[in-house]
Amino acid sequence: MLLATVNSSIVLISLPAIFRGIGLDPLAPGNFSYLLWMIMGFLLISAVLVVTLGRLGDMFGRVKIYSLGFVVFAFSSVALALVPFSGGGGALWLIGWRVVQGVGGAMLFANSTAILTDAFPAHQRGMALGTNQVSAIAGSFLGLVLGGVLAEWDWRAVFWVSVPIAVVGAIWSYRSLHELGERLAGKIDWWGNVTFAIGLGVLLAGIVYGINPYGGHPTGWTNPWVLTAVIGGVVVLAAFCVLETKIAQPMFHIELFKGRLFALGSLAGLMTSIGRGGLQFMLIIWLQGIWLPLHGYNFEQTPLWAGIYLLPLTVGFLVAGPVSGVLSDRFGVRAFATVGLLLVAVSMVALMLIPVDFPYWLFAAVLVLNGIGSGLFTAPNTSAVMGAVPANQRGAASGMRATFFNSGSALSIGIFFTFMIVGLAGTLPGALSSGLRAQGVPGAVADQVAGLPPVGSLFAAFLGFNPIQELLAPSGVLAHLPAANVATLTGTEFFPRLISGPFQHGLFAAFLAALVLTLIGALASALQGKGATVELEIPVSAPAPGPDAMPVPTPTNLVAAHSADEPASNGHRNGDASPDRGSMKDRLLGVLLADPARALHAVGDLDSSKGELAQLRESIEQQREQLAGAARRLREAGLTGAQIARLAGGSNRELADLLGEGTNGSAPNLAAVEPCPTGAQWADPHAAERSTSPN
Repeated sequence: MLLATVNSSIVLISLPAIFRGIGLDPLAPGNFSYLLWMIMGFLLISAVLVVTLGRLGDMFGRVKIYSLGFVVFAFSSVALALVPFSGGGGALWLIGWRVVQGVGGAMLFANSTAILTDAFPAHQRGMALGTNQVSAIAGSFLGLVLGGVLAEWDWRAVFWVSVPIAVVGAIWSYRSLHELGERLAGKIDWWGNVTFAIGLGVLLAGIVYGINPYGGHPTGWTNPWVLTAVIGGVVVLAAFCVLETKIAQPMFHIELFKGRLFALGSLAGLMTSIGRGGLQFMLIIWLQGIWLPLHGYNFEQTPLWAGIYLLPLTVGFLVAGPVSGVLSDRFGVRAFATVGLLLVAVSMVALMLIPVDFPYWLFAAVLVLNGIGSGLFTAPNTSAVMGAVPANQRGAASGMRATFFNSGSALSIGIFFTFMIVGLAGTLPGALSSGLRAQGVPGAVADQVAGLPPVGSLFAAFLGFNPIQELLAPSGVLAHLPAANVATLTGTEFFPRLISGPFQHGLFAAFLAALVLTLIGALASALQGKGATVELEIPVSAPAPGPDAMPVPTPTNLVAAHSADEPASNGHRNGDASPDRGSMKDRLLGVLLADPARALHAVGDLDSSKGELAQLRESIEQQREQLAGAARRLREAGLTGAQIARLAGGSNRELADLLGEGTNGSAPNLAAVEPCPTGAQWADPHAAERSTSPN
C-alpha cells in the first residue's frame, strides 16, 4: 500500500525535473493537457478500476489479483524509466505507462483491505487496517519528499525506485500470502464494469478540465465539453446504479448502501478524501509559491523543501493511526472517527486564521493536529465499513472504498484549484499590473500579463518555476529592463509579496470548502451507530447490512447445529425437539417476509460460512489425530490405558473412542478420574489456544 500511494504523489513533486528531462515546457501553450494527465492519469485509472478488480478478487482470489499488481507495477516502472522519446512523444509515453502503473496500483488498492479483513478477527481488525491505512496516507506525503530527493539526482530514478520494491513485494506475496476469503463464483458483469468506468472516468476528467481557462473566463466551467462531461458522467453513474439492481450477479451490490454503517462510513470517507487531497495541494502551493521563497529558497529548490516541511503532517498520521485502530477495537469506532474529523476541522480553522508568512512552529503544530485527527478517523472508519459487508463481498466493498479514496483525491484537484483560481481572479490582476508597472514593465505588457488566467501562476509555483519569469519571458521585456529591476522581478521575494494578499483570499475559500466537507464527514460518522457488528473470532462472513441484521452463528450454535444433525439415542433427531431450531425458523421467516433483500443476504452469508465451518471441522480432526498419536506413543512407552486417561483428564471410554478401538468389558473402571465433557471441548475453536498442555 505504501508503494502504491508513494507513486501517486512522487511524480507531483518531480514534474519539473521530468519535463526538463524530456525537453518539454509544461506551461507552454498547448502543453497544459500533458501536465494535467501526468498528474491525473494514475489517480483516475486507479479510481475507475478498483471496484472491478475487487470484484475479480472475490471471484478468482484476492491474493492472486493483489500479487499480480506488484508484477504490473514493476513492469510499468521499468517502461517509465526507459522512456525512448522526447518532447510530446515522451510525454505521451509517460502518460500511457502511468496509466498502466495505475492498473497495478488499483490491484493493490482493491484487495489489500479485503485480505486484511479476511485474515484478522474483529477484535484485531482496527489495528491491522489502521496500519494499512496509515501506510496509504503517509505514502502520499512521503512521496513528496522522496520525489524531491530523487529528482535532484536523476529524474529517471523517480521511476526506478519502484522496481526493487515491486519485485520483492511480488516474491513475498506469492510465497507468503494465502487465500482465506471464500471465492464467489459467477460471471463478470461486463455492463456494470463498462458503465461504471465510463461514468466515473468522464466525470473526473470533466471536473479536472474545469480548471482550464476557457473563452476569457479564468476557469473552464462555462466550456460546453466540460459541462457535458460532468452531467453525462453523473447520468451514466446513475444508470450504473439502476443496472446493478437488475443484474443477477452484479459487479457491486448497491443494496450494501442500505446499511447505515456502510453508507455513512463511505460518505465520511469520501468527504475526508476530498478535503485531504485539496489540503495537500493548497499546502504545497502555499509553501512553494510564498513561504519558502520569502525565506530565501530558490524556486527550483522549493519542491524538495515543501515535502520536508510537510513531514509533521505525516508524523501525526503515523502516531495516531495504529493507536486509534487498537483502541477502536476495544471501545468502538464511532467516537474515534467523529473526534478525529472534529480535530481535522479545528486544524482547518487554524489554517484559515494564521498569517500567510507564518512562524513555522505554529504551522507545524497545526499540521500535527491535522495528522492526528486524520489518523484517528481513518482506521476506525475503514474497520467499520469493511466489517459491515458479507465476507464474499469484501473485495468489491474494498474496491468501492478505494474508489472513494482515489476519486476524492482526483475530485479535490478540480474543486480546490477552482476555488483558488476564483479567489485569485478577483484581486490578482490589479496587484500584478501595479507591481509590474512599478518595476518599469511597460503598461501594455503589464496589463497583458495581469490579464492571463491565474492558473498559470498557480501551476508555475506548484512546479517550482519562477512565475514572473515564466509570465514575462514570451514578451522579451526582461532583456530591456535595468539589471536591478530584472533582479527584483526574478528574485525570491517579488512574486510572493505581490501574491500574498490575493492568495490569502483564495486559501480562505479553499480551506472553508475543506472545513465544510470535513464537518459533513464528522456528522456522517456520528450518525453511524453505536459500533460495528461483533463477529466470530475465527473470520466468518459478516451479517447482512443494517441495524437489524441476521445474527451470525456463535461457536456454541455451530456445535449445537452440528450435534442436531447426529441421530439421538432415542431414535429422533436432536433438532426436531429443539425449541431453538423452531425459533430460528420463525426468525428467518419473519425477516424474509419483512425484508426479502436482507433475508437473502443473510441466507447467502450463512451459506458462505460453510467453507469456513468445514475448515474448522478439519482443524478439529487434525487435533484429534494429534491427540490419538500422542496416546499411542504413551501406550508404546508402557503406560496403561488408565494412566493415559488420567493424564488426558478424561475417561477410559473417551480414550477408546479417541483411538477408535471401542470399549470392552475388561477395561478398567476409571470412575474416580474426573471426566471432561468432550462434546463442546473438541468443537471449541479456542480450546487449542487456551491449552498449555502438549496433550
